[in-house]
Amino acid sequence: MIAETICSAVSAAGLGIAAVTAYRRRFLTAARTAAYAFVPVGLVLTGTVEWISGIAFRPSVWLGFGLLGAAWLLFMATRAVERRTGGTRKERRAAARSARHDAVAPAASAPSLGAGAPDRGSEPGGRVRGKQSGGASGDDFSDIEAILKKHGI
Repeated sequence: MIAETICSAVSAAGLGIAAVTAYRRRFLTAARTAAYAFVPVGLVLTGTVEWISGIAFRPSVWLGFGLLGAAWLLFMATRAVERRTGGTRKERRAAARSARHDAVAPAASAPSLGAGAPDRGSEPGGRVRGKQSGGASGDDFSDIEAILKKHGI
């Protein structure tokens, strides 16, 4: 009841200010002020003010908002701890398994060169000369050095 009275008084004051503004021949500002003045009365007539005041003055509603805030804080705290420890238990186990797998066969996940264009260090039969393996060869680094020298780097 008191919220509706306050909204009505605010609307009446706004309409009074709009009337004075229109008297001073500022019609655009007066129309805008009148529009703002109609908003509180519209909220009262639609029942929005009653609904909001019913929510705002009930202790159980505030307890619910407090519980939602506590839940949000717990979610954020657990996410922060997860990030520091390296993920969930399932993710840590998977990482430990892949670390053990990499230790047993470190080159197992290295990409193969396939049957594409022959490498500079390889012979026509596909065999690799010298100590070069499937990774980057020394020639690749000399090419990079030549490009850098060409550009003055």
